[in-house]
Parts: sequence; structure tokens; C-alpha cells
Amino acid sequence: MIERIKSALARCGIAMWRINENVEETAELFFVKKQLDTRRIKDVHKYEVTVFRAVERDGEEKPFRGFTSVRLIASMDDGQIDQELKSAYYAAQFAANPYFDLPDPVQAPMVKKTGELADAPLAQSAGKMAKALFAPDIHEDAFLNSAELFVTRSAHHIVSSNGTDVSYTDASVKGEFVVQCLEPEDVEMHNIYEYDGLDAEALSAKVAEALTFVRDRSRAQKALKSGKYDLILSGNAVSEVLSYYVSRSAASAVYAHYSTWKQGEDAQGETVGERLSLTLRATNPYSMEGIPMADLPLLEGGTLKAYHGPNRFCRYLGVNPTGLYEKFSCSNGTMPFEKLKKGTVLWAVTFSDFQMDSMSGHFGGEIRLAYLVEDGKVTPVTGGSVNGSILEAQRDLTFSTERYLTAQYDGPYAVRLKSVSIAGAGE
Repeated sequence: MIERIKSALARCGIAMWRINENVEETAELFFVKKQLDTRRIKDVHKYEVTVFRAVERDGEEKPFRGFTSVRLIASMDDGQIDQELKSAYYAAQFAANPYFDLPDPVQAPMVKKTGELADAPLAQSAGKMAKALFAPDIHEDAFLNSAELFVTRSAHHIVSSNGTDVSYTDASVKGEFVVQCLEPEDVEMHNIYEYDGLDAEALSAKVAEALTFVRDRSRAQKALKSGKYDLILSGNAVSEVLSYYVSRSAASAVYAHYSTWKQGEDAQGETVGERLSLTLRATNPYSMEGIPMADLPLLEGGTLKAYHGPNRFCRYLGVNPTGLYEKFSCSNGTMPFEKLKKGTVLWAVTFSDFQMDSMSGHFGGEIRLAYLVEDGKVTPVTGGSVNGSILEAQRDLTFSTERYLTAQYDGPYAVRLKSVSIAGAGE
């Protein structure tokens, strides 16, 4: 199929292009309570072709560079492929950007992912994770209402007109589950998970925690009062807050002047707490543009070490293209979680929707369950919302020594932030 696409590109007079071939095999399991309701095996073969063209503009020394992408399937005949490519090439002139060089060519043998998830049969891996998913579901008052589990193995091949020819394999497991507690109040909580390995222990721990949370939410009666609280965030909320630093250091944000950050400068400001150290993790050997990827230190002691992003924006900034990262790690963590909860603090554990605004630095969400800790006394509470600013909170951050791992984040399980605004639902 790749040779057919190359021939079609030549017939259409398209000189600059990139072909991304993706093959995915997925085992899908759907559960109602503990019963397997549906099982599916999917095998998908896709081709995405990106075409580039020079667009002349008066007064410009170099032509603008337009590009657009189209998806092709093997069942198309040559006429259909030609028509799709011609349409994409025509549209590319209307998506013109300032000139940039294409990625440097790379040729290398296939890089194969290793490990149990990559090597074992899909059904075997799905069975192992399903067992881990339901292992904590042993209570009468709180249980898994439903669950979905997807185990995927994929192969990627990247070929371009400038000589790039690389390929690699990947594997992942992801899904979602709903936990429910019927009494004293009927409550459901939705959870998602994703791992790049068969981390059965992490999945079981996540389910066990979710069952505890839904039980406590069902019994929570006290509503929060408005005010300033020391706030603890945990799990996915920590990675969401820290994603601010990933977004602000992106080459696209810097180029568009959404971010004024400069390499070598302090991105955290004056602090009395922990200084941030973040690293972008290369989960695949190449980006979709065929750029070789490697772990990239992002912040060291609060200082910005690098910009990152796709080829175009890195070229505009005059830095080496890094590719798009899907995971980052945080090496902070100085205090055990139990000690982190000392004194008076609000540990917000579940939200209806928790978000970080990378433009303003504000984070927040409506609280479904939180624990108000007052000198050792723990009270489950509900209602109200968090409205904080990382620009204020980053002055005094304390992270747990316990860790939390997903396909997108590897870092402390929890962080304590000082004096965050809480809009309460109580008097």
C-alpha cells in the first residue's frame, strides 16, 4: 500500500509528503458488574498522508509552507487515492504558514517494544488486567457497577519524501470503570485509567481507592464552608496541575507569545517550598513526524531547561525539534503522605470536572468528595468548588514521597498547596 501511495503522489505531482502507517490490534472487554457482557477483537490498518506545498507570497523571501493531511484505506482504487491526494494538495494552499524546514531524514531498523504487554497474547494480557480490576471488588456496600478494558498492540511506520524511513511497535492498556454505593445515598463515580505496561498492582490499587471514595461520598453529609484552606490534591489532579509547566514551555505557546518563558530563566519564581524538577518522557522512539525522541529535562530546580514540540514551531524558535511528548515525570517528593495531612487541611479527592487553564494558571473543579482533616480528625465532606492559581501556589509546594504512575504521568501521588480559595456550599 505504501508503494501505491508513493506512485499516486508522483502521478499527482506532489513532491513533499509524509506517510504514517498504523496497524492496531485491540482486545476489548465490557463488563456489567462482574459479568463479561461483550468481547471484541479489532484489527485496524490506517494510512495518513500529509502533503506539503510551497505558497508564494509577495514580499516574502521564502515561500510559505502549506500542509494538510488525509486518511486512506487499502480498499480504495487508484482513482480514489489520486482524488483524495489532489484534494488535500489543493487545500494545503489555504493552510499556509511561514516557511520552515522539514524534519531531518532518519533511517533506522524497526524498534520493537519489549515486555509482557508487548509480547504476550492480547487475550492473556486482557485476562490478567481484568483479574486485577475486580480483585478489590469484595465489599457488599460498594462495588463495580460496570467496566471497560482495552488492550492494544500497535505498529507504526513513517516514510517521507526527504528520506525518513523508521518504524516501531507499541502497546498499552486503558479503560474506565464506574463504582457505586447504594446506601445511605445512591452514588456513582466514574474513573479512567491507562498504563503502558501490565501494571496489575496499580490498577487494583486505583479500584480499591475508588471504592473507598464512593463509600465515603455516599455517607458524606457535611458541606464545606467558604474560605482559604491548605489543599491536598492527589492522583490525576496532581498531573493536571503540573501540566501547566508542560503547556507553558511548549514551542507553540512561546512562538505565539502565549508564553513569555525563556530557556535558562526561573519559571517558578520565589519559593519557600520544593523547587520543581520535571522531565518529559519519550514513550516512543519517534514522533509522528519521524523525529527521534529522548527523555528531555524540562525544569530543574524551577529553571526552564528546554522548549519542546513539533518540527514547525521548534524550527521557528531556532531549537532542535523534539517531537510531541505524551508523558512527563516529576522527581519531587519530600514528605510521607500521612505527614502531609498533619494539621488542618482539605484533601480533595474527586471532582465532577477538574481542569488547569494553561493561559491563566487557574485550576479548579466542583468537589464531589473531600476529607477535612483537623488535627487528626477526618470528616468526609461534599459540595463547593476549588478555585486556585498555580502562580500563587507554586511558592510553597510540598509533595508526597509516595508515587503515582499512569501512561501520561510518573510522579508524586499528592501535593499540598497553601491557602487555596474554596467556594463552599455550607454556611
